[in-house]
Amino acid sequence: MDVVALGELLIDFTTTGTDASGYPTMAAHPGGAPANFLAALAGFGFQTALLGKVGTDMFGQLLTDTLEKANICSAGIVRDENVFTTLAFVTHDEDGERSFSFARKPGADTQLRYEELALHLIDEARVFHFGTLSLTDEPAQSCTRNAVSYAKERGKQISFNPNLRLPLWRNHQEARQQMLWGLHQADIVKISQEEVAFLWSAAPEQGAEIILDTCGAQLVFVTCGKEGCYFANRNGAGMVKSPSVCTVDTTGAGDIFGGSAMAQILRKGKPLAELGWEELREITTFACTAASLSTEKYGGIESVPTEAAVLSMIGGQT
Repeated sequence: MDVVALGELLIDFTTTGTDASGYPTMAAHPGGAPANFLAALAGFGFQTALLGKVGTDMFGQLLTDTLEKANICSAGIVRDENVFTTLAFVTHDEDGERSFSFARKPGADTQLRYEELALHLIDEARVFHFGTLSLTDEPAQSCTRNAVSYAKERGKQISFNPNLRLPLWRNHQEARQQMLWGLHQADIVKISQEEVAFLWSAAPEQGAEIILDTCGAQLVFVTCGKEGCYFANRNGAGMVKSPSVCTVDTTGAGDIFGGSAMAQILRKGKPLAELGWEELREITTFACTAASLSTEKYGGIESVPTEAAVLSMIGGQT
């Protein structure tokens, strides 16, 4: 096993149009940030598994089936008859940027308990990945914290994506507290410029420096939407621009960036501290390209581009 992730597996209802009264017409797509992250890794040939919870409803079954089709191990997915699979409703502005509404009071993902985890999947993995949506409510918050401790005690590399969704938090202070906790656990951080601004009112460069200096991370990616990504470790830093594409939906793009970057990091096979500037630029270029291509399709898991498509676009730019 290469990477195991813990967190939400849900249905994204994405707006495809509006009716005469202005109500959105929506299409259902499988998603959830950790699942999108793993889908990119699996698409590029890595062995992955997800730890999470869905309901016994039809959406839970569909999502479990989707993981298997995407070559993501579903042995860590718990099905609970007492809760409904989490739903997210996504609307877009003219640039494809999203607004979210959630049916999650509670959603199945918030009800995952530590004693339900298939810990052997963490034992078998090289990397453990998590985000903050599993930190918004109990019992999933305690489950996540315990799983991170379990992984760290066993020497696993820790990957973290804050993935801030403010409507899911009781207040901004709690969101900030949990995001900072996650940052202090991680070896690799993928964070957006909006999240950096939320935490420190800082620019991407300043945010990366803060994370490296005060949180203990060894490698930071600060994604800047269609502008690209700023990368940094102790050996260097730089900015990679995203290629121009015909964006229809940015759902999952940041997660696919993270999974694509992780795929390239694992292929390098080097400690994070030994990755040089040129290697980081190559990793970031690949991830930016994969994420950009994903925005040409709706949804997250289903929008991961092929490696051939990514390499073709990179070749066309050089």
